[in-house]
Amino acid sequence: MAATPEQPATTTPRRKAGRHRGEGQWAMGHYTPLNGNEQFKKDDDALNVRARIENIYSKRGFDSIDPNDLRGRMRWWGLYTQRKPGIDGGKTAVLEPEELDDRFFMLRVRIDGGRLTSAQLRVIGEISQQYARGTADITDRQNIQLHWIAIEDVPAIWEKLEAVGLSTTEACGDCPRVIIGSPVAGIAADEIIDGTPAVDEIHERYIGSKEFSNLPRKFKTAISGSPVQDVVHEINDIAFVGVEHPEHGAGFDVWVGGGLSTNPRFAERLGAFVPLDEVPDVWAGVVGIFRDYGYRRLRTRARLKFLMADWGPAKFRQVLEDEYLKRPLLDGPAPAQPTSRWRDHIGVHEQNDGNFYVGFAPRVGRVDGATLTKIADLAAAHGSDRLRTTVEQKMIVLDVAPDQVESLVEGLEALDFQVRPSSFRRGTMACTGIEFCKLAIVETKARGASLIDELERRLPEFDEPLTININGCPNACARIQTADIGLKGQLMLDGDGNQVEGYQVHLGGALGLEAGFGRKVRGLKVTSAELPDYVERVLGRYQEEREEGERFATWAARATAESLS
Repeated sequence: MAATPEQPATTTPRRKAGRHRGEGQWAMGHYTPLNGNEQFKKDDDALNVRARIENIYSKRGFDSIDPNDLRGRMRWWGLYTQRKPGIDGGKTAVLEPEELDDRFFMLRVRIDGGRLTSAQLRVIGEISQQYARGTADITDRQNIQLHWIAIEDVPAIWEKLEAVGLSTTEACGDCPRVIIGSPVAGIAADEIIDGTPAVDEIHERYIGSKEFSNLPRKFKTAISGSPVQDVVHEINDIAFVGVEHPEHGAGFDVWVGGGLSTNPRFAERLGAFVPLDEVPDVWAGVVGIFRDYGYRRLRTRARLKFLMADWGPAKFRQVLEDEYLKRPLLDGPAPAQPTSRWRDHIGVHEQNDGNFYVGFAPRVGRVDGATLTKIADLAAAHGSDRLRTTVEQKMIVLDVAPDQVESLVEGLEALDFQVRPSSFRRGTMACTGIEFCKLAIVETKARGASLIDELERRLPEFDEPLTININGCPNACARIQTADIGLKGQLMLDGDGNQVEGYQVHLGGALGLEAGFGRKVRGLKVTSAELPDYVERVLGRYQEEREEGERFATWAARATAESLS
């Protein structure tokens, strides 16, 4: 049974709150909403807003939208108000939400496992051209986002998406977001286990269900059986990572409590081995713990990582087993080290059936609707009906026959999608930035694209794996703390005393091999205009000072502040 303020799904005895009002945990008897977000979720389940969008708001227009729906419940259906044009970054934290809101929306198309057919991608491209002024961004969670969406057009967009098996259900909001999965699940020759059945069953059983539609905050899931560990499992609320158990064969190791933003924390292993068919039940148990025990008093402490920090993995596993699964879990091994420093599947790779998959790199995830339809047509023309998005803002065409590979590569590169990209094209990501995001302080997408061009021109021989992640605010949507060079947007003064866009620099972050958060050197900031000079300079020092085979992150951890400045 789903937990509600009237009937919590837990056997833990209720404990009356004393003088301290607690953390808003339902399982501890704290049902009274302690902030506005908890109040509007209690007043009406957010999934119910779809009917109002279809029957009222799309017919009466933007001004008819209730504020709690506009800036709250509509997120459960993938809709965020976007930033009004012309508002500079200095006003981001000063203006009221209604002053920042444009009369248009960002719409996030949910793509579980990054899985698309040619027909689905073509429809997204057509929607972009018809309703979104041609905009389209591939996100670092395998979704595609559109902008300039008018409320009047949303029902027609949903109809077109759902006709080809896509949706925006719970693409945003305090609920289970998209399930990211290995983009080469089921076809990679080196795969440990295919997690696709678990992704599908979780989606079928729980996405759009009111059992988990009111969580303390968003909940992020990753499932992959790839030995390259291609779903950033270290920074998800829950992740299932492929392993080989010495007695039980292939299955998954469970990680819980990861997340970034302003309080980054890596997930921790529960030490439990989960067979494929048990993944959905374990997933539901962890989400249930978050729903019932998660901190609802302060939004800044409402992510699962804070509960895990307080409980630790041993207690978390015990509660999961005793109260939710009603059985013990098997102990299991930790995953092996990832088999590649790149985790994005870029390039041409043989599948387990003798065909090939071809991964290619847009610039910082920025595409457009017309180009998406061309990619869909190109894939179909070369015999593929299946494409994938990745958590690195890249795309993959699957099932390409050997005699079609070179012509597909030529077609992609004619669209400026590199199959053999430079390290800079391959490793640079950027969030949405000030162009559309109400939280952003600086521009990111255009800055990232121009930075790639500059570095390719200045350092054409640089071929080391390198990640450069650009974020428009402190919230880390582009994973700045885990990049070799992470850039957090802020306003600063240039040499002439003028306020300009710039970045605080994080250096030496990493996932996978030697995972760690980047180093901040005191006072190390760079203006947007100076960014190419800075990156060129620091990479030059890395090449001069590194030991043989030394990764950038390892060098950055030991380098002097002078070398990093």
